[in-house]
Amino acid sequence: MSSLEGATLIATVKRELLVRHLEAWAPAALHRARRVIYAHGYADAQGGASAEAAARVLAEQTDFVRGRELSMLLVGDDVTPVAERLAGLPELAGLAVHAVSGGTEERLEVALKAAGAVRVPLLGFLDAASASEPPSPATVSALTAGKPAEVLLALAPGVSAEAYREAWPLFTAVELATGDEPGELLAFGTMSGKSLEGFKEALWAVDEFAGVRYRDPGDPERHLIDISLSPHPGPLRREILAHLGRVGSATVTELRTFALTETIYRAADATRVVHALADSGAVTRRPPHGRLGGDVVIALP
Repeated sequence: MSSLEGATLIATVKRELLVRHLEAWAPAALHRARRVIYAHGYADAQGGASAEAAARVLAEQTDFVRGRELSMLLVGDDVTPVAERLAGLPELAGLAVHAVSGGTEERLEVALKAAGAVRVPLLGFLDAASASEPPSPATVSALTAGKPAEVLLALAPGVSAEAYREAWPLFTAVELATGDEPGELLAFGTMSGKSLEGFKEALWAVDEFAGVRYRDPGDPERHLIDISLSPHPGPLRREILAHLGRVGSATVTELRTFALTETIYRAADATRVVHALADSGAVTRRPPHGRLGGDVVIALP
């Protein structure tokens, strides 16, 4: 597979994840508040294809938002062509779109303030995978002005997401790979455990694209995992055992939280892995018998 083919496939996966997340986020946000803002940084990347896909999802909500304000903020180097194309699509007529050119790194924080994105539900999508430099932590954390706030952040291969973790109560990342070489990193930050669970469900529910697989950034063996509703548990098994080696012991609830926030897996995946580890004797449990409830303590033998 050529690098161009790989990049095209990864862009398709990112776009489907964005669409799936927006389809869940927008109705919930509009139910919660009268004003809701979606901010799309680097909106002129890939010719604005992701921005158009997001706009179509948001426009579908306009029939249900009487008395509520749903707006889309486009930020990038030159987003005027993208905004003009969206304005020319009849099906998007009910969506308020605001365009700010001059660079995402330079303009995002100012644009958010101008749009009144303080203390309103706010979701940001920043696809910086093809940017000359990754966004600064300050730029990404500007999105935390929303209440609640979330961010989907795409980074170029080899760029770590750890610098962005501190600003978000809940944070996770997944590598989108087409081979042994490092792939793009997609990070998600949120203030809601329910939303994090929803993102993880969407992550494993996307259509399987031949050649694109996931890699857990925390897996030292860099195992590639097929996109599946029932993902291969090997990397999670290794990460849970390594985590128990560091902390000594943890409850099932704590291991579920660890999987949700520190790996690419879901909490339910952790429950299945812990069951298998306990049944095989790879870990001990206290109490030793009965249901494997959230308060059961798991440790290495």
